[in-house]
Amino acid sequence: MNKQQLAEPLLVIDTNVMLDLLHFDDAAARPLRLALEAGRLRCVVTHSTLGEWRRVLAYPEFGLDPAQQAALVARYQSMSEMARTVEVDASLPHKEAPIHYGLLSTPGGKPVWSRMPHKGTPIHYGLKPVWSRMPRCSDPDDQKFIELAAAAHAQGLVSKDRAVLKLRRRCAPLFRIMTPTEVARWLEILPA
Repeated sequence: MNKQQLAEPLLVIDTNVMLDLLHFDDAAARPLRLALEAGRLRCVVTHSTLGEWRRVLAYPEFGLDPAQQAALVARYQSMSEMARTVEVDASLPHKEAPIHYGLLSTPGGKPVWSRMPHKGTPIHYGLKPVWSRMPRCSDPDDQKFIELAAAAHAQGLVSKDRAVLKLRRRCAPLFRIMTPTEVARWLEILPA
């Protein structure tokens, strides 16, 4: 990754918005897609968020065959960066009450704490631990996006989900929560 890439704002985009971008070509989300394709923005994902994308694309109501699903997965991956590294905070509840909803999982689905020599030994991977300070989303499936935005130091989380949008003020010290329409307005004030 070069210095120019690091200067571009980093966003987390939830699955429903990504569907609007890549499957439905929603006019409200189009400025976001164009900015990602032009390199004006960066998008960060995890194995968990990509897994959700794969599961959603397989829903029968979308009528996508395996080749179409694979093409959409490849397109999503081409416009995103994998957040491979996460720091585990030893003060967090681990096996008893995980709050990460997949963020700390490896591609095989094995949680990071299973590789810890003993409970309480931190594994340092490069991202600051922020999960303990993050508000809980009423929809547990969306918690991974909130935690990813905080852990990756993203400038924003793009969502249309009411449960996520309700957390705007509580997440504001770390990142903005925006709808696709708000991102389009935000893009207008960003330097080109």
